[in-house]
Amino acid sequence: MSDEKRIILISDFIEQKLRKEQELEYYLNELAELQVKIGHLKREVDLTNTIIDMIKAEKVQMIKANHNLIESDDEQDSDM
Repeated sequence: MSDEKRIILISDFIEQKLRKEQELEYYLNELAELQVKIGHLKREVDLTNTIIDMIKAEKVQMIKANHNLIESDDEQDSDM
């Protein structure tokens, strides 16, 4: 192989390496942005789940309260 062909091959490898480094940097930046977005979404999902749990717990308390009111009304009706 002549020296000229070696220089071309080495320059090709150097160019290829630079392109891959740039591509890697691009994807690392994209990954960092996606991780931030994932963090925000996880917090939003957690908040939504907390709200849903609070609503469910409130419904249970309301059902119990209504049930107690019904029993109280029934007890009053039976006293008459």
